[in-house]
Amino acid sequence: MMAELSSETLHASCVAIDGRAVLIEGRSGSGKSDLALRLIDRGAVLVSDDYTLVTRSGQALNASAPERITGKIEVRGVGVVEMTAQTDVPVALMLTIEDRPDRLPEPGSGRRIAGVAIPVHPIAALEASAPIKAELILSKIIEDAG
Repeated sequence: MMAELSSETLHASCVAIDGRAVLIEGRSGSGKSDLALRLIDRGAVLVSDDYTLVTRSGQALNASAPERITGKIEVRGVGVVEMTAQTDVPVALMLTIEDRPDRLPEPGSGRRIAGVAIPVHPIAALEASAPIKAELILSKIIEDAG
């Protein structure tokens, strides 16, 4: 029997950190690409900028860029820059950009994407510490999963 496949295109940037996709969702101009670029500077790899194709295969959700934007990121004030990108990266987390997230967010928030439950965590993308916070959130999710 063939695994169930379904996909969605999300208005989200995405990077791979240690082989796990982190989706970054927010309104236009909220800092999705900026946070992705700062995570890339810390060792992450670009998956997709601004729009991400997520595909379900069984109970897994994988992230890739739509073909026309693969390996490209828009850097505000610079333009579109080409860089190495990964495809079909297992999604581990979605960060949602908020201006002022709660100081101590409720644990266990999540969202179903293409029928797969994904942990969701708010983040203030333009804070200087945002890339470090993103890495800490991902580490905690991996640790809790176990």
